[in-house]
Amino acid sequence: MIETERLNLRAWRDADRDPFWAMAQDEDVMRYLLPRSSREESDAVVDHLIAAQEACGHCFWAVERKDDARFIGFCGLMPANGPLSEIEIGWRLERVSWGKGYAREAALASLDWAWRDTATPTVVAITVIENIRSWGLMERLGMRRDPSEDFDHPLLAEGHPLRRHILYRIHRP
Repeated sequence: MIETERLNLRAWRDADRDPFWAMAQDEDVMRYLLPRSSREESDAVVDHLIAAQEACGHCFWAVERKDDARFIGFCGLMPANGPLSEIEIGWRLERVSWGKGYAREAALASLDWAWRDTATPTVVAITVIENIRSWGLMERLGMRRDPSEDFDHPLLAEGHPLRRHILYRIHRP
């Protein structure tokens, strides 16, 4: 577990599946993400994160508030999927937890963990250009974008509104 002043980043539990599914039903939360059309798909994402933790020692960890142990989303590090080759940092929080600094707090703790517990020279993050909140956080974390590294997501068809992605990177301090 990673502890911050207000949060715990921890392994996933079965009890996290219901609030994770509920988060996937919120149009604002999912605006720039691929929707999960079924509970089974949502549970498969959780299963994938649990498997990543077991295989790699890290994943997009479940995030809970320390004061009440409420699950509020996820943040952490995943092995990159094509076309990426570096560790990826990512986050997703329930809407009522936006604007409180939780994502930044969890992301900084995840980066600290990466520098301390892996040999990775860099960490990347991706989003779509329209997701100003997300790439704004990337910049506040010290990540930088190189427009020449923007790419079309290989899992999305040409013409899909979320196909074009931007990439941010941070180097080991």
